[in-house]
Amino acid sequence: MLARRTFLKSAAAAGAASALGSGRLAAADTRPNVILICCDTWRADWLGCYGNQQIKTPAIDALAAKSSVFLEAYAEALPTVPARRVIYTGRRGFPAQSLQQTDSPSIRGWHPLYVEDVTLAESMRNAGYTTALIADLLHIFKPGFNFHRGFMSWRWIRGQEGDNLETGPTKNVDVTRFLHRTQPLTGGDARMIRQYAINRQFWKTEDDYPHPRTFAEAGRWLENNVSDSQPFFLQIETFSPHEMWDPPEDYYRLYMKGDYNGPRLVQPPSFTNVLTPLEVEHIRALYAGMVTFTDAHIGKFLAKVEALGLMSNTVIVFYADHGCLMGEQGRLRKEEAELRTQVTRVPLMIYNGYEAWQPRRVDGYVQHSDIMPTVLDLIGSQVPSRVTGESISAAARFGEAMRREWIVTGWGNHGTIRSQEWLYQGRWNPGEAFEELYDVRKDPNELVDVAAMHPDLVRDYRKRLTEYADAGWEITKGTFTKVLSNP
Repeated sequence: MLARRTFLKSAAAAGAASALGSGRLAAADTRPNVILICCDTWRADWLGCYGNQQIKTPAIDALAAKSSVFLEAYAEALPTVPARRVIYTGRRGFPAQSLQQTDSPSIRGWHPLYVEDVTLAESMRNAGYTTALIADLLHIFKPGFNFHRGFMSWRWIRGQEGDNLETGPTKNVDVTRFLHRTQPLTGGDARMIRQYAINRQFWKTEDDYPHPRTFAEAGRWLENNVSDSQPFFLQIETFSPHEMWDPPEDYYRLYMKGDYNGPRLVQPPSFTNVLTPLEVEHIRALYAGMVTFTDAHIGKFLAKVEALGLMSNTVIVFYADHGCLMGEQGRLRKEEAELRTQVTRVPLMIYNGYEAWQPRRVDGYVQHSDIMPTVLDLIGSQVPSRVTGESISAAARFGEAMRREWIVTGWGNHGTIRSQEWLYQGRWNPGEAFEELYDVRKDPNELVDVAAMHPDLVRDYRKRLTEYADAGWEITKGTFTKVLSNP
C-alpha cells in the first residue's frame, strides 16, 4: 500500500504539472492535503496525551490517539519569531544576529525572513498546492515582517496581546483590575495589558476571542477550497494559550478551586516570591483554562475537517513553539536564561490519513527544523538545499527512535545542550558568568542545579556549546530587501 501511494504521489504531481503547463484542465491530484496547526506557549506536559491527568485537552488527545506522537520534541531557537523562522524555513536559527528591526523587541533573531530563505509555503506553492495562512499571531504581520511569503491567501485575525486594534473608548478601562500590586502602572506589562483591555471590551462571547475566530475562519477557508484537482496547504497560527491568560469564566472555574477575589493576573509577575499561594493557584488556573479553551476550538475545527471528508486524504501536524514556567524554581512565564524542559519541550504529532498511519509514540530528539523537510518528504517534493533539519517521516511511520545523541536550544546569548543524561545551560559568548547543569535521569523536571558537583562535565559541555555557536554564524546569516511582498 505504501509503495502504491508513493507512486500515486509522483504520478499525480507529474500529471498535474503537465496538464497545467499545457493549459488543459488538471486531472485529479491524489497527493495529500496538509494542515499545520501551531500554538504559542503550550508546554508538552500540559496535555493529556503527554501524561497530564489534570488538564482537559480532549480534542488534541483524540488527534494524538490517531497520530505519531513525538515524546522528545524541542525548540531550536526561541522565542516566538526566532522559532517561526526555523519552522517556516527548516533552517537552523541559533546563534542569531542582533538585528534590531522596526516595532520589534530587542532580541537576537527577532527579524524578518532573509532574502535567501526558502519557506515551506513557497515550496508547497511551487509544488502545485493552494496555500493559505490563517493567523492571530500579531508579530508575523508587523510592519516590515514577511512571514506571509509563499501564501496565495492570508488572513490576520486581530486583537491578541498588545495588538493596537482599537484606540478607544478608554474611559471604562481599568488596568488595575489586571495588575498585581508589584506591577507598576507605567511598566511594560501595564502598557500591554491596557491595550489588551481596550480590545477586550468588545468581546461579548467566547467566539469573539481571537483564536476561536482564527479556527472558525480556517474552517470557512476549507469549505471554499476543497478541490479534487489541486491539494491545499493550510498553515494555522494561533497566539493562544500565550499571555494574556484570560479564559472565559467556565474554563477558568474548571481549575480554580480556591476562593480568590483579587485582580485577574492575565500577565503576571515573573517571580512567585511576590505572590501568595492563592495567587499562584489563580495564575495556574488561568493558564490551564486557556489551554482547555484553545483545545475546544481546535476541536471544532477538526470536526469541520472530518465533516468535509478530509481525514482520509490529509496530513495534520500539531505543534507548539515553546512552553512556559508555571512556578518551577520560583518563576512564571519564560525567560532567556530559563531554557529548561518546561520552556523548551513542545508537543509535536503527525496525523497521516493519506497513508493510514498507525498511532504510535516515538522516542528520540526532534526539533522544529525537522517539520519542513518532513512535510515535503510526505508529498514527494524535493527539500531545498538551505534546509538543515531532516525528515522524521520514517520515525513517524515505523516508530523507530531518532538517533541524535544531543541537541541545542538557544535564546539570545543563552543556549543549552541536552543529552539523555544531562542538560547544560550557559552563555555561548564571553561576558556574564552563567552555567547550570541538571541530571535529567535523577531530576527529570530539571529543578536542581548540580554544576558545582561536576566541573569536568561543565567544561566539556561549555566547549560543545561554544563550538556549536561558532560554527553556526555563517549558517544563520542572511540579507534583507526593502521590498517585502508576497511572491
